[in-house]
Amino acid sequence: MNFATFDLNLLRALDAIFREGSTVKAAARLGLSQSAVSGSLSRLRHALGDPLFVRQGNRLVATDYAAGLKEPVSKELERIEAILSPPARFDPRTAEGTFRIAASDFFAEMLMPALADLLQREAPGIRAQLIDLVPQDYVASLDRRSANIALIPDTTLPDWVCREVLFRSPFHVIARRGNPGLVGLAPGDVMPYEVFCTLHHVLFSPEGNIAAMGDAALERVGRKRRVAMTVPVFSGVCRAVRESDLIALVPAQLAADVADTFDLQVFKPPMPIDPPLIIGIWHKRSQNTPLAAWMRERVFGIMRGLDR
Repeated sequence: MNFATFDLNLLRALDAIFREGSTVKAAARLGLSQSAVSGSLSRLRHALGDPLFVRQGNRLVATDYAAGLKEPVSKELERIEAILSPPARFDPRTAEGTFRIAASDFFAEMLMPALADLLQREAPGIRAQLIDLVPQDYVASLDRRSANIALIPDTTLPDWVCREVLFRSPFHVIARRGNPGLVGLAPGDVMPYEVFCTLHHVLFSPEGNIAAMGDAALERVGRKRRVAMTVPVFSGVCRAVRESDLIALVPAQLAADVADTFDLQVFKPPMPIDPPLIIGIWHKRSQNTPLAAWMRERVFGIMRGLDR
């Protein structure tokens, strides 16, 4: 027998004949004609090199070879049916698994605490992991970092990636309380160009770039700033500002969240900056995976709450 060309549907006909003892009843069980089942039996006999059944009165009796196939064939068909059946209804209270989120450490502050509380209450068996994005190729995080989702600025995506719009992230300026360069300014004020461009900046950049969206916005109005330091994580940016006279442009949501913790003042930047659109992306292969779909809904729900 050439298994590569063997029609596995013939095993369903064989199992039905085992169960019913005749091609007529087997045909009724399968919803086929009697001639179709007889044809399947003929093909099986040819493929397996055995008569498989002999007639005894009105019944078909299995040969010794066929009798040895009865239980294994039945079990394999049941196993295949179980494999191909739709997954059981997802219950987060009893579900277990790991969900990997590729994102900057902005989301360590703005997502993970709320997600931790949600999972403890609703799905204690699910483990959430926040992992680094692949530098300069965020979409690759889905494959190279085995991330279930990535939270990234909007970008052109390949056709194997799904996306969902989450929130826009404007920028604010943070500075430590008592910074001598801020005399006369009150928190919430627009920081004048002279102050913004004279004070030195710490820049968030996982790749070590010395220019970002703020520099492009300044260039449009004929200005430049002074970048004194780059740091790959937002928490490091905030700490550097707290311990020095450096200032920084950070997402407004983060600035509001950490101002009290780091004893910072928050100002509006002097130049207009188009707030980047943050999206969630995931691989199409997990579109209908129950645990992944449930987690995406919860994570994205938390993220939409950040929209300003």
